[in-house]
Amino acid sequence: MKKLTRCAAAALALTLTLGLTACGDTTAPNTDDNTEKITFVLDWTPNTNHTGLYVAMANGYFADAGLEVEVVQPPEDGAEVLVGSGKAQFGVSFQDSLAPALAGDDPLPVTAVAAVIQHNTSGIISRQGEGMATPRGLEDHKYATWDMAVEQATISQVMAADGGDFSKVELIPSTVTDEVSALSSQSVDAIWVFYAWAGIACETAGLPTDYFAFADIDPVFDFYTPVIIAGNDFLQQQPETAKAFISALSRGYEYAIENPHEAADILMEAAPELQSNAALVYASQDYLADRYAADVDRWGEFDADRWAAYYEWLNDNDLTDGELAIDAGFTNDYLPEA
Repeated sequence: MKKLTRCAAAALALTLTLGLTACGDTTAPNTDDNTEKITFVLDWTPNTNHTGLYVAMANGYFADAGLEVEVVQPPEDGAEVLVGSGKAQFGVSFQDSLAPALAGDDPLPVTAVAAVIQHNTSGIISRQGEGMATPRGLEDHKYATWDMAVEQATISQVMAADGGDFSKVELIPSTVTDEVSALSSQSVDAIWVFYAWAGIACETAGLPTDYFAFADIDPVFDFYTPVIIAGNDFLQQQPETAKAFISALSRGYEYAIENPHEAADILMEAAPELQSNAALVYASQDYLADRYAADVDRWGEFDADRWAAYYEWLNDNDLTDGELAIDAGFTNDYLPEA
C-alpha cells in the first residue's frame, strides 16, 4: 500500500546528497581503509522513520563498527528487489509489502531483521466533525483508494466490525501527495495515512481532523511497518557484519528515543529539504520517540505471534498469490542482546 505513495513522493524529491551511485554486492567488500561497505536503500524520501540511520551515520556508530554506509533512494519497484538481488545489503520495507515477495514457490530472498516501530500507526484520517471518527462513518464519503485488494479488505473488515458496509464508500482513485491540501480542498473526505508523519502534518498545519487506527479496532492489523530488511545471501555470508550494522543502527534509534530534538536536527542536516517544515519534523520525532521501542526490551524486536497473525489473515482472505508461510520473512537473530 505504501509503494504508490512512495513513488509519487520520490519523483518529486531531491536526490540525497549522500549520493545515488552504483550499489554494492552481497559480499560487502572491504574498502581501502579496511572498513566494510554497506548500501542501504530507503523506502521513500528521508523522514522520521529513518532518523536512527542518520544518527548512526552522524554520530559515528557505523564507523565505530568498521562500516561505511551509503544511503540511496529506492527504485520504482521498491527496496525489496535491490536487496533481494544483492545490489544492496539492507533496506526499508513493510510486513504487508513483503508478503507478495515471500509467497509462492519462488520467494524473494530477503528477511526482516529489525522492526523500526513496534506498533502499526496507520489508519484513516478525515476532517473533524464529519462523522468519520469511526469506520462506519466512511459510508457515503469519498475515500482516496489505491485500488489494492489488501487495502480494501482491511477497510472492509474494520467497517464490518463497526457495523458499517464498505460497499457504501465512494472510492476515489488516489492522487494524494499532500494530505493537508487534499482534505482542506475537500477533493476527498478520508485518507489512509501513517499518523507519525501525515497525521502530525495535519496537526502542525492547524487542520482539525478525526482519526482511527486499524490496530485499535482489530489487533490482527498491528503488523510491523516499517521494517529493516536484509538479503539472505548477505546474512548467510557475512553474519558478523550484519550484526555489527544492526547493533550500530540500534544505537542510532536509542539515541533518537532519548534525544528526539537533537535527533531531528541530525535528520534535517542530512536531508536539508526537510528544514522548510521543521515543525513537522520535531513533532513527528517527539511522537515516534515513545513508539520506536514501545513494549519491548530492545529496539527492533519482533513478536512472532503478531507477525504470524497478520500473515494468517492474508492467507485466510486469499490476499496473496500462493500460500504464505505465516512465520516467513523475519528473524531476531541479528539484534544485539537486550
